[in-house]
Amino acid sequence: MSRRFRGESHHKVDSKGRVSIPATFRRVIEAADPNWTPGDAPELVIVYGDHRRNYLECYTMQAIEEVDAKIDALPRGAMERKMLQRLFHGQSFPTSVDETGRIVLPAKLRQKIGLTHEAFFIAAGDTFQIWMPETYEAEEAARTEAWLDDLPDDVDPLVFLDGPKEG
Repeated sequence: MSRRFRGESHHKVDSKGRVSIPATFRRVIEAADPNWTPGDAPELVIVYGDHRRNYLECYTMQAIEEVDAKIDALPRGAMERKMLQRLFHGQSFPTSVDETGRIVLPAKLRQKIGLTHEAFFIAAGDTFQIWMPETYEAEEAARTEAWLDDLPDDVDPLVFLDGPKEG
């Protein structure tokens, strides 16, 4: 099993769209890039997706290759394959982390999610997301709180890891 992204942080975005990747995230990106060697720029793929997506999903090379393999396993000509190719191949941006630990987010991607002066990074296992901080707080944090509020007070969310009980 590969290393996972963990944590969250805020980073400034400059006028050219440059933003620092959290240092711990960089180590995961390096470890999951089969072509990376020390001194090289590790690569990743940013999937920006369709109009419903309010964030950028950043995939390591290893993670995107897993997605690509699953897409390739679908029948050629199947609508699902065509749509997934469009979402993950067409609506994506391959990039690399520069020697200072930054990536450049093109204007198109910044405009799509309303990103201006600050970006919010949050880990999502083998991917991480980049949000406009206000959007994250208004949408995603509220969604998490609502989910937790719907659970009985004595339920530990770890119980969901065991799957459904038989019997």
